[in-house]
Amino acid sequence: MAGQGKSSNQKLKTYLVMQYLLRNTDERHPALMQDILEYLREDCGIEAERRSIYRDIEDINKILYMLDRQGDDDDCSVFDAEEALDEDEGEKFVVSGETNRSGYYVCRRPYGIETDDVRLLAECIYNARFISESKARDLIRIIRGLVSQWDAADIEHDAFLVDRVKTKNTSVLFNVMTVNDALKNRKKISFKYQKYTIQDVTKTVDRRKGERYTVSPYRILINDGNYYLLAFDDRSQDIRTYRVDRMKDVRNADEPRDGEEAFASLDLSNYTQRVFGMMGGKKVRLTLRFINPLLDTVIERFGTKDVHYSQVDETHFSVDPEVELSDQFFAWLCGFGNRVKIIGGPDEAIQQFKNYLDKIRDMY
Repeated sequence: MAGQGKSSNQKLKTYLVMQYLLRNTDERHPALMQDILEYLREDCGIEAERRSIYRDIEDINKILYMLDRQGDDDDCSVFDAEEALDEDEGEKFVVSGETNRSGYYVCRRPYGIETDDVRLLAECIYNARFISESKARDLIRIIRGLVSQWDAADIEHDAFLVDRVKTKNTSVLFNVMTVNDALKNRKKISFKYQKYTIQDVTKTVDRRKGERYTVSPYRILINDGNYYLLAFDDRSQDIRTYRVDRMKDVRNADEPRDGEEAFASLDLSNYTQRVFGMMGGKKVRLTLRFINPLLDTVIERFGTKDVHYSQVDETHFSVDPEVELSDQFFAWLCGFGNRVKIIGGPDEAIQQFKNYLDKIRDMY
């Protein structure tokens, strides 16, 4: 049986060498021939000769060349790859180190992937609030496999340095799949919708005491790292926007959707600017007092990490976020009228808000 296992692994030798080089080498970290032979012997149970590794590396260059050209109009055959590599050694993916001919490393990755590309993808994943922390880690682990372990370690470190308010709803991507299916088939969906309570801002409870929402989906929007569903609501008979990560138990209702005229008359650009628009400015920490019914809106805006919520009285709560002072932020505050008040923070912030209000008042 032991002999059969080694024989089976022997057939995988070229693939194993390729995976070893992709994972463990780059320009700064070439692998010696002895490293490759030891890996095959110790980790794979394969005894190999140097000459066979040379042949493997030639084949690996052909394989990676062909992979790199997948999707081109003209398919790349093994003969095309062989000819191209013979004509131009610069097309190789695995090369020998300049100072040590026995050292080999992957000088470039298939599909033109650069380390900075993977770093950008990692940041996008962590910036997406609709992706749960656990799912984000899984996705980061997958894309880190596109670069060497050395670059992968740097990318993981960089990604985890970025602080994001992440959803705790692990079914968000399933929700999006269900919504997309309904969009394709022009069907309604139903779901339970979640809200926060001041008693425990780390958990959500069902709105409407668990009554299901039935809506006709029309568009999925992404803003500030969150997924939103634009839909025609059965109850209000109007277009509404819902946070996808706050939707629970999403189901296809198997009914034709309504609201075609309402959606057709909607100016989507103006709608999204009105719902999502807010620009940045100088960052300061403020203490804001809101009426209790605005808790969901406030948590959606500021999250719960590094932000303190407390009950002020029976009808108000306070929150102390770091905010960006700008006309857009002040306009956001004005949207709540006397339902919000700045009760703490730098004097300059309160004065700026007063000046903003005076400018508007002076217009009339």
